[in-house]
Amino acid sequence: MSDQVVTRFAPSPTGFLHIGGARTALFNWLYARGRGGKFLLRIEDTDRERSTPEATAAILQGMEWLGLDHDGDVISQFEGAARHAEVAHQLLAEGKAYKCFSTQDEIAAFREQARAEGKSTLFRSPWRDADPANHPDMPFVIRIKAPQDGATVILDQVQGDVTIRNDQLDDMILLRSDGTPVYMLAVVVDDHDMGVTHVIRGDDHLNNAARQMMIYEAMGWDVPVWAHIPLIHGPDGKKLSKRHGALGAQEYQAMGYPAAGMRNYLARLGWSHGDDEFFTDEQAKEWFDLGGIGKSPARFDLKKLENLCGQHIAISNDAALRREIEAYLAAAGLPPLSETQSGDLESAMYCLKDRARTFPELLEKAHFVLTSRPIECDEKAQKALSSVSDGILSELTPQLQNVSWSRNELEEALNSFAEAKEVKFGKLAGPIRAALAGRAVTPSVFDMMLVLGRDEALARLSEAAD
Repeated sequence: MSDQVVTRFAPSPTGFLHIGGARTALFNWLYARGRGGKFLLRIEDTDRERSTPEATAAILQGMEWLGLDHDGDVISQFEGAARHAEVAHQLLAEGKAYKCFSTQDEIAAFREQARAEGKSTLFRSPWRDADPANHPDMPFVIRIKAPQDGATVILDQVQGDVTIRNDQLDDMILLRSDGTPVYMLAVVVDDHDMGVTHVIRGDDHLNNAARQMMIYEAMGWDVPVWAHIPLIHGPDGKKLSKRHGALGAQEYQAMGYPAAGMRNYLARLGWSHGDDEFFTDEQAKEWFDLGGIGKSPARFDLKKLENLCGQHIAISNDAALRREIEAYLAAAGLPPLSETQSGDLESAMYCLKDRARTFPELLEKAHFVLTSRPIECDEKAQKALSSVSDGILSELTPQLQNVSWSRNELEEALNSFAEAKEVKFGKLAGPIRAALAGRAVTPSVFDMMLVLGRDEALARLSEAAD
């Protein structure tokens, strides 16, 4: 086996990138990236009726949004069908597989009789040791010769050693009667040919490992390191489903969650590093290991996701944050920002990104810099603008004309004005917020005045006073 770690993510393109699949991809990506290894992407598109180009595109888009870059080209499992069949024929030639001519009716009759006699319904083909000279001229499948005694031990890095008695394993079909390979064969051949060293996947595949090991061992190939991770449950402890809300990774992009926050949250969903909740990509790559994955299903918690997303927004680079917000608007089908709005948003970012947990929350705070005169006030802001406050604003505006437009000078001028009027600063802040933003909840009035600049801020104050 190669010294270099090689992991893979192998989704079936039958829909969107499920949040559980996104976490599996993330775990594989972190494990490979943290060890200087390769992270490969294979689309398991052998089910031609259910696999669609649109679904493949949705998976790739979800991966791109999450920032999970893969090495090399995307591999199509369907395109490897000839290679998969070649391996089945090799095992047949070596006597490790055999042709089975049993019909579906014969198999059903075998199972019915076994049930009636209280025996195992695991099909035992009469053709396993038949002389090829006695083979009929009729359709056949190729079955692997499963070991009939002893046990198969799956050495799993998450679940521990899992022992399965070999008399519970059937002679699995490798090639169907039409010559097409089954999924179980395709997965093993692809993983071997791709040089995969670690198979990190959902624990719903745990039983498959024992059956897939038959092929590895029959071919004399190295068995990969197994790590079967628990599934994700909803807050109610039941398997995550549509009733719990969004299931697709891209739905979270369209709801305005930052990708870094989603990566952090998904990494913590079933894996831990001490008590660390918030961490960067670099820390996650350095810390992630298979030993930190728990055996129990993780519970999806939207509040925890939002909390982590808020922390990631707060530490983000302003330009990168602006670009991600623009991508969010496109994903959500919302109007794009103009060039001016985009530049203004970035310049205001320093006073927007604290305490915003999602992009819609941040954009609501940014309303003052994205809107233009005449400022339309929402209901709460309208209440702050009364005849008294109009008078205050009309007196305040000329006093600000000669103030040096710096934070200290603005604070001093506004506090002095409040003192002269014998009102608390909070009473003054309400009308100013309404005048500048048309909203009651905004960044500080000083930040808004600085971001808008002298001319625009004074124009808005004047218009509100008229």
